[in-house]
Amino acid sequence: MIWHSEGGGPWGTGPRGGGGGDRGPWGGGRGNGQGGPRGPQPPNFEDMLRRGQDRFRRLFPGGFSTGSGILIVVLAVFVLWLASGFYRVLPDEEGVVLRFGAFSYTTVPGLHWHWPTPIESVFTPSVTRVNRTEIGYRSSEARGGAVRELPEEALMLTGDENIVNINFTVFWVIDDAKAYLFNIRDPELTVKSAAESAMREVIGETPIAAMLTAGRGKIETATEQLLQQLLTDYKSGIRITQVQLQKVDPPDQVIDAQRDVQRALADQARLRNVAEAYRNGILPGARGNAVRIEQEAEAYRQQVINGAEGDAARFDSVYQAYKASRDVTAQRLYIETMEDILKHSKKIIIDKAAEGQGGVVPYLPLPSLSGGAPSEPETSERPGTAPSGPAPDAGGTQPATGHSP
Repeated sequence: MIWHSEGGGPWGTGPRGGGGGDRGPWGGGRGNGQGGPRGPQPPNFEDMLRRGQDRFRRLFPGGFSTGSGILIVVLAVFVLWLASGFYRVLPDEEGVVLRFGAFSYTTVPGLHWHWPTPIESVFTPSVTRVNRTEIGYRSSEARGGAVRELPEEALMLTGDENIVNINFTVFWVIDDAKAYLFNIRDPELTVKSAAESAMREVIGETPIAAMLTAGRGKIETATEQLLQQLLTDYKSGIRITQVQLQKVDPPDQVIDAQRDVQRALADQARLRNVAEAYRNGILPGARGNAVRIEQEAEAYRQQVINGAEGDAARFDSVYQAYKASRDVTAQRLYIETMEDILKHSKKIIIDKAAEGQGGVVPYLPLPSLSGGAPSEPETSERPGTAPSGPAPDAGGTQPATGHSP
């Protein structure tokens, strides 16, 4: 095997020449006896191994071949083997100890010890960290949060035979570390496959109009429940915390037309809400007016009935009084009738004392001449009192103390 190159060796020892002037990588400078270099020599591994054994023997008094030295070496190796059994469980982890490959027990966070390999081994999965599984897309933090679409996962068939493009995320935690480690082989793939299956089942029962408007919350809830049921049946030891829809759109080829349809549906819903608000404002007022009119009519009916019954009762009482005392009742009825008639008519009252004084004083209707309505005189007949004004004339006309226009 040749260790030198055109430059005199792998470490550039210079050009080849005579006289043994070349030196190898370990300081060799001897020639080959013919004026040319011999080349670098490899290290002597036997010498190195022998020197290591000599140093190891010096560590033990009495030499390595004695029984005490061997015992010390065995004890040291055993202590190192036992020390390798210490392990630490972090606060967000749970220790799962296996004995000869089978589950043995679990440990809480802290420093623990188990029998070292090959007797026991330990796994420490994180049971509080929220894991994230993306379906329909993949986001990359290394590229500034760029999203890569996966149509084979995102395209789904709706209940009304339309195609929709759905991206969603599943958040889950480890609920049972033993089941998580032993019952499923690939947890991430299991969650992704089960979530995609559950979402396709829910979408297959939902029309596209519902999922594009107000049905997203129901889809998330239904998918979460169905996915949790699947993982529970698998005994996966995984608990779903949330299913979150990221994007729900029609395929890119028809997305513009579908958005126009959704805007029209939104306008329809808005106009319907406006009409219902107007109806809700009109109907209570109309119902209130109807109830008020009914109550007023009922009150008027009761008033008329009560008035008629009162008139009938009064007539009966008058008739009974008339039968008991005809003269008194007839006179009282006459007086009441005349009182009612004269109360609403104009009256002229002439004092009887003016009859023997030779005439009546002419009455000048000043209120009528001034344009005002004449006031009704309310004079009383006072016997023995002479009226004011000139004496009666010779014709015997009686003086007038009132005037009826």
